[in-house]
Amino acid sequence: MPTLQFKTSINCANCLRAVTPFLDAEPTVEKWSVDTDNPAKILTVEGANVIPEQVMKAVAQAGFDIEPA
Repeated sequence: MPTLQFKTSINCANCLRAVTPFLDAEPTVEKWSVDTDNPAKILTVEGANVIPEQVMKAVAQAGFDIEPA
């Protein structure tokens, strides 16, 4: 399963709660997590046909910064 990584501004539990509905709504995202201990706040996304632009759009709609890692 392909894995994509992004640098984000998702940095706490409240941020995770805010972004969860947006990422969970993406049909190609099967699994995701954010390493909030990493200074770059790395979002790791897994899915068979994940489209990076859709992931970036979902996170941006949730109000967070995101860029390819």
